[in-house]
Amino acid sequence: MAAGLSRRDELLQIAGELFAKKGFRNTTVRDIADAAGILSGSLYHHFDSKETMVHELLDSFQTQLFLDYDAIESSDLGPRAKLEAVIRRSLEAIDRNHSEVAIFQNDAGYLSDLDGFEYLTARNRRFRDLWTQLLREGIAAGEIRSDLDVELGYRFLRDTVWVAVRWYRPGGPLSGDEVADQYLAILFQGIGIPTTNKES
Repeated sequence: MAAGLSRRDELLQIAGELFAKKGFRNTTVRDIADAAGILSGSLYHHFDSKETMVHELLDSFQTQLFLDYDAIESSDLGPRAKLEAVIRRSLEAIDRNHSEVAIFQNDAGYLSDLDGFEYLTARNRRFRDLWTQLLREGIAAGEIRSDLDVELGYRFLRDTVWVAVRWYRPGGPLSGDEVADQYLAILFQGIGIPTTNKES
């Protein structure tokens, strides 16, 4: 058993890694039990279904994530600083909750149609509302360029942040903070070197 984890939490961790790697629909209860070194029937002493397992993984992760988002939104930071903090927290989630983020990215569309998972759609809408509002506030405050298409800007930010779960590996050469530093530098400063017009 992993240090500090109860048997139940260890089974959740194993299930999360399998869901993230193979996909929720392609992972069976037997797969989870085999990876845990137990009989399939023994898994039912802890969980009544794999749906219960994925719900616990996603709900606990997202509940904490949105508590942190709420704290950022209600802070005294300016709009751009809030946006930076939200982006940092999101990239931190990929580092700390890699399996949960991968599951959401890969299977939210399927899971949202299942009974008991309606909250995934609601939270996705809440996420969009938060990010677009911060962009609008940044424009109003003169901290973000006024010609930004907010909806398009949101889509670019959302996809470039969360798609990082496909290539980022916790414990790799770059920490979550280092990735966030690079991302924010590219976002707000660009990758090109400013050019000046010189008279010939």
